[in-house]
Amino acid sequence: PGPYGEWGSRKYVLASLDQSLQRLGLDYVDIFYSHRFDPDTPLEETMGALAHAVQSGKALYVGISSYPEQETREAHRILKEMGVATTIHQPSYSMINRWIENDKTIDACGELGIGVIAFSPLAQGVLSGKYNSGNISGSRGDNPNGTLRAGQIEPRVLDAVDKLGEIARSRGQSMVQLALAWVLRRQQMTSALIGVRTLDQLKDNLGVLNNLDLSAEEVVAIDAATSGAQLDHHPRPKR
Repeated sequence: PGPYGEWGSRKYVLASLDQSLQRLGLDYVDIFYSHRFDPDTPLEETMGALAHAVQSGKALYVGISSYPEQETREAHRILKEMGVATTIHQPSYSMINRWIENDKTIDACGELGIGVIAFSPLAQGVLSGKYNSGNISGSRGDNPNGTLRAGQIEPRVLDAVDKLGEIARSRGQSMVQLALAWVLRRQQMTSALIGVRTLDQLKDNLGVLNNLDLSAEEVVAIDAATSGAQLDHHPRPKR
């Protein structure tokens, strides 16, 4: 509790890194992120902490996560002035969560040479194919204390999932593979974060590499299928 307990203060950022290194038993990490923009801490302070992590040898590279477009540009400018590259941006992004397109964050990253690695490309499992209009059971969907928000399994979303399933089948792909192919289609996208519990799930995810290409017609069909199912996951600053 208190002003240094979370978010973006220099104390929190550097203490978190030190604690992580201690738990990991490492001298440094390859990359260290500021995971969310803090409107109550000057961005110079947060980026200064990231620069210090690199300059002290505790992180080889640094990145940002869930920073909107203007804050992404400002973070890049500040770090550049400190002689440190903004290597990568980690936003949430999926067929039903397009905030980085809507506020031009992904375009800013492309312009500035920042890599993008999407998290939740399956919208926390909603786009995995295990949920549909006739079935919302699953490890998250039937758990009242799970991580799925109620809006993620509304009828409008599940109807879109049904339509996406038809597109996936027409491509000879699973829903997972279609969702990952859609995320990876953008030139700015470096990679996508996946989470699996079983070897079969890992094989399903990696199967996307057999068919990454989406035609213009398929992209249009996906847009039409998801037009009424978009979720607002823009990381607006807390106030």
